[in-house]
Amino acid sequence: MHTERLEFNGHDGSVLAARLDLPVGKPAAFALLAHCFTCSKDIPAARRIAQRLASLGIAVLRFDFTGLGHSKGEFANTGFSSNVQDLILAADVLRQRYRAPQLIIGHSLGGAAVLAASPHIPETKAVVTIGAPAEPEHVLHNFGHHVGAICSEGQAEVTLGGRDFTIKRQFIDDISAVSLSESVGHLKKALLVLHAPLDETVVIENAAELFQMAKHPKSFITLDNADHLLSRAEDAEYAAELISTWAQRYIDVSLLPKQMDAPEGITRVSEADPDSFTQDISAAGHHLIADEPAGYGGHYLGPTPYQLVAAGLGACTSMTIRMYARRKQIALEHVQVDVSHDKIHAQDCSTCEQSIGKVDQFVRKITLVGQLSDDERQKLLEIADKCPVHKTLEGKINIVTALVGD
Repeated sequence: MHTERLEFNGHDGSVLAARLDLPVGKPAAFALLAHCFTCSKDIPAARRIAQRLASLGIAVLRFDFTGLGHSKGEFANTGFSSNVQDLILAADVLRQRYRAPQLIIGHSLGGAAVLAASPHIPETKAVVTIGAPAEPEHVLHNFGHHVGAICSEGQAEVTLGGRDFTIKRQFIDDISAVSLSESVGHLKKALLVLHAPLDETVVIENAAELFQMAKHPKSFITLDNADHLLSRAEDAEYAAELISTWAQRYIDVSLLPKQMDAPEGITRVSEADPDSFTQDISAAGHHLIADEPAGYGGHYLGPTPYQLVAAGLGACTSMTIRMYARRKQIALEHVQVDVSHDKIHAQDCSTCEQSIGKVDQFVRKITLVGQLSDDERQKLLEIADKCPVHKTLEGKINIVTALVGD
């Protein structure tokens, strides 16, 4: 997975900052994520959900609303309607540069915004709300006693999440005039409502109202023990897993990465994308990625093939040392093996049988931590050379290649 930084113009022409989290290979679908009120695209919940979905094959665009995060413009001049306009413009960016979003996700007031924006993004097939209010004006309770001052004086400074914001009367007038009942009632898209029973910012009764407004297909899942911001990593991960699993019923997932069930004893390597060097590696149910650096035409989403070979040598060396230390009850606390690879001229290698051309050289630097005697350190260093991978690399290797049908 990798992230691209994007910019686009918001509803008033201000430059909005965005990030597009992309999966390895071609995305199965694109999604648009709206953050919570006065938050940003980079809060932990938004970042974790976007990155988790990207790891599953769904690209996610997350951006800062006007005047928030890294986006330009004046927050004081924005409102709920402007957030909806920014969302529609973000969808336009995806449509023009990649593909229109089939999935839109909104957190808190961002959830209300995606519901309002949904009719204007016809390609969307599924909508997800997380801790969203049933009506946008619910957010006014965050202002407490400031509402009266804002209405009478035209604006007031309000502290939200430890930061000061200028809230103008136009914001209150705008958000008070909006009702989601029609948008939700005529959604004509699949809806997933996620809400935490312990949410004290937007109480769970809001989820019940949204669910009742919507027509099928609709789903409601509780995020037990989570807070409003999904501040715990496990809660954000759980939400991302739910969204990904649920969304696959409604969006085209033909390009989602397939689980490579390699037979026992086989390490299977498969192209993640024919247009890149990225490779999916499957071994005994474990998944790895190999790639090349950008300078060689890759995306560098994983180790290079030689780095993987070096990793095998380093891992085998560390394991062999640890195995011997346990058996001999040596007070070894920690092992670290640094391995580098290079090609050197054979004439510069005093231990090589080859005398012309170049040879591969792996340099292995071993760190042993613990109360060890000089004899113990020397013995552990000798044991490192008995690592099976070390012996394989220094020995005669026979590679058999066969062509298999489609």
